[in-house]
Amino acid sequence: MAGIYLHIPFCKKACHYCNFHFSTSLQNREELVECLHIEAEMQKNYLEGLPVQTIYFGGGTPSLLPPVAISSLLDTLRRHYNVQPDAEITLEANPDDLQPATLEGLKTAGINRLSIGIQSFFEEDLRWMNRAHNAQQAEGCITQARAAGFDNFSIDLIYGGPTLSNEHWRQNVAKAVALGVPHLSCYALTVEPGTALDHFIQHHKVPPIDPDRAAQHFEMLMQWLEEAGYEHYEISNFALPGKRSRHNSSYWQGKPYLGLGPSAHSFNISSRQWNVANNALYIQGVRKGSLAFEKEILSPQMALNEYIMISLRTEAGCNLERVAERFGPEKSRQLHSAGKEFIEKGWMKEEAATLRLTRAGKFFADGIAAAMFF
Repeated sequence: MAGIYLHIPFCKKACHYCNFHFSTSLQNREELVECLHIEAEMQKNYLEGLPVQTIYFGGGTPSLLPPVAISSLLDTLRRHYNVQPDAEITLEANPDDLQPATLEGLKTAGINRLSIGIQSFFEEDLRWMNRAHNAQQAEGCITQARAAGFDNFSIDLIYGGPTLSNEHWRQNVAKAVALGVPHLSCYALTVEPGTALDHFIQHHKVPPIDPDRAAQHFEMLMQWLEEAGYEHYEISNFALPGKRSRHNSSYWQGKPYLGLGPSAHSFNISSRQWNVANNALYIQGVRKGSLAFEKEILSPQMALNEYIMISLRTEAGCNLERVAERFGPEKSRQLHSAGKEFIEKGWMKEEAATLRLTRAGKFFADGIAAAMFF
């Protein structure tokens, strides 16, 4: 099985915390979409005919594209790839874009899952983040999405910010639960180099992010959503039964995927490559028939470390028998030995030859994985 990701690098506004590749100028939007069609044909052999079970429009803000453009791109993908009839097809969207007519158009185009960047239901938080939508739109778009027939959707929430009190965080999560949101992706606010937030903190225009506040919010989040019946299936992702993201799950399971568009990554088990993160250079390369990208061949050590990192973030955990099959029994024994330290600390548990993080260990997921690298 395989997936396809399309990067739509346009946004109305630049969120202060975001370090993804995007442009607030829509000047070359139509030309870039044309190049996505061309790249899709150029790369048609990358997945070697594997069944495509998931398609994901990410960004940027894909909901800035008209539904007819989405429909046309999906037609191109079906023409060149083995897209399955029951494929999960997700589109990231901002609440202010999800008007009833747009939602109807997206449904008709073939989108069957939405990922909505709500971030918060409170006006103060949205203004601080420089989001394009307001609190009323944040809540209203969920009702409108349901009315349009989208019963499979996710929302993003951000915690740990200086404007978000414990009580407002509780209300954010409670509102999502009350609205019956089937999937939540919840992220701690982080300061990425080169972002507006990084600049503001360095120049003392806003206070530094408090890691203790973020940890407290994460603890609350895990407790509340467990009580509400959500499965905590990846560090940042929670789903009602049957509503996990199939596309993101395929990343965590190490399945192949093709990325189309500027900055998009592709993975075919043996190597990884990523397109140039520049709209003009991307368009120029596609027009010339020579896609601008970088590539790395994954050594066995790199592949093992990646498996450790990804698997420990998930409910499935790091399977020692799988490690033995793919990388050799000695690596499995060494990994088992390395895990003992964290089992003793109560941060990890071993069940059926699988290492999994405990709730306490989830606070240190990346550090634990790095300490177990080869």
